[in-house]
Amino acid sequence: MSFLRRRSAATPTGPDFDVLAMVPGDWPGDLGAGLLPAPDGTCQGVFLRYDLFGGRGPAMIIGNLPEGSPARELEEDQVPFEVAQLLAALGNDEPVHVVGTEDIPVMHEDNLLIVRRVKCSEGRISCTQFDRSDGVLVTIASWDRPITDELYQLLKPLPAEMFQQG
Repeated sequence: MSFLRRRSAATPTGPDFDVLAMVPGDWPGDLGAGLLPAPDGTCQGVFLRYDLFGGRGPAMIIGNLPEGSPARELEEDQVPFEVAQLLAALGNDEPVHVVGTEDIPVMHEDNLLIVRRVKCSEGRISCTQFDRSDGVLVTIASWDRPITDELYQLLKPLPAEMFQQG
């Protein structure tokens, strides 16, 4: 399965892989989506911003980054891309770094999912990551809300049509 699709346009019109997130109708607040384009027009990842704070910044960002995406290449204590995006959206410019990780098992439907909990120096950030079977790294970053096991039950692939530009 190909994760990236060549585009003739300068920016991609949508992912060539399923984006794992919550269906917007299942989640209160506003949903925004962003694509990470490469110079050749391929899609290097998709992130979704769920805003529960009435325009004061997102409460949660969910990223889907395929293998080879430059956003997955991090220094030793550098926060994931989604955490950096969350902090930028909230206007928080304090330096934040990763202080540790912990792997925990979670049931998702009938499958055992190994979730990596990323602990950040900013205690109001909750961050978890897991790999999909197709090699896409899913990262969930939330502000001032813990990520509980129930959240994973809401995650499902979103249709690619949601990301198509008119």
